[in-house]
Amino acid sequence: MPTPSRKIGFIGLGAMGYPMASRLYHAGLSMEVSDMSDGHLRKFVAEHPQSKALQTYKNLSDDVGVVILMLPDSNAVESVVLGTSDTDGLINILPPSSLIIDMSSSNPVRTRELAKQLEEQQISLIDAPVSGGVKKAMTGMLTIMAGGDPGKVKEVSELLSLMGSITHVGSNGCGHALKALNNYIAAVSFVSATEALLVAERFGLDLSLMTDVLNRSSGKNSATDYKVKQFILSGTFNSGFSLQLMAKDVGIALDLAENMGQALPLGEEIGKLWHHAAASHGPTDHTVMYKLIAERRPQ
Repeated sequence: MPTPSRKIGFIGLGAMGYPMASRLYHAGLSMEVSDMSDGHLRKFVAEHPQSKALQTYKNLSDDVGVVILMLPDSNAVESVVLGTSDTDGLINILPPSSLIIDMSSSNPVRTRELAKQLEEQQISLIDAPVSGGVKKAMTGMLTIMAGGDPGKVKEVSELLSLMGSITHVGSNGCGHALKALNNYIAAVSFVSATEALLVAERFGLDLSLMTDVLNRSSGKNSATDYKVKQFILSGTFNSGFSLQLMAKDVGIALDLAENMGQALPLGEEIGKLWHHAAASHGPTDHTVMYKLIAERRPQ
């Protein structure tokens, strides 16, 4: 049975994956790590000398019972899990009874299909995306939304608790669905807060004072609560979550709504706004959307 005492594979040492893997290492777990970036691998092993760096996940040891994925999207996840035309995936490498935990922000519909394919090979899948950003990843205070078989989620609850607070939200795909919808709400809230602040500024309101009042009123949301003062009014625009990732997550939510047959009139406009901003700008923080909306002129 997978427990924190067993060897863990961790694939994906990006901005979020690195501190999450670090938490597991410092909890005393035996770890094998892999990333497409040699620089990320070298840095991790230098700072975590008892871990084992793998140039490819195909070199995972036979005694790795749990593999955690923290990858950019479903395409990357499926490439690693199912393989490609010229390389095997985890589905071909891991023995029966193994468990894969996808902590990426993946497409929930595709996650359900992937779980079915893995089940045919007696490999379990849990989707366990996270919310909270890099700082909470470093302190082990992430919000983890787990989807999958209740028994399997319970098996790895001690492991996941090293990275954050876990809530089992339903069957396979439910974790990814909730994560996408959470970020959809955050994206809508950010735009609405931005628009209100820009109007207020033109009218002559003190934006810091306004934010304080909003946070004691019905207009309080995730943007007013911790983004406006810390990242916008400060001029830093460095929340640690990119414009491109926000656009991706909004897109996942819209795809989910379409699959469910639910129209989202506001969502369509919000999706266009974030997608256009992400496509027309290089890698940048999502809070820069404040500047982009400020530059727009009435039609």
